[in-house]
Amino acid sequence: MVTCYLRYVIDPEKLTEFEKYAKMWIPLVNKFGGIHNGYFLPSEGANNIALALFTFPSLAAYEQYRNDSFADADCMTAFQYAKDTRCIISYERSFFRPVFD
Repeated sequence: MVTCYLRYVIDPEKLTEFEKYAKMWIPLVNKFGGIHNGYFLPSEGANNIALALFTFPSLAAYEQYRNDSFADADCMTAFQYAKDTRCIISYERSFFRPVFD
């Protein structure tokens, strides 16, 4: 199991646009076999940082999702929406594995 952590630097004047973008991706991750753990938008503190977490059974499954997303019409619509609205300034992606008892 691998969880992808995305840290976005967003335009705080385009929070509404970013939230729409986030809501586009939740069902798409699920469509490709992942489990979306949610987006987390600014509340207190920094007004330009947002997070997302989603989990796939393996890094290979995540990589397959990434490859498939570039050929999926709904994913391309989401990518284009972010580009058109310029709600995302930058992002970084990291991967984590859970530790359980």
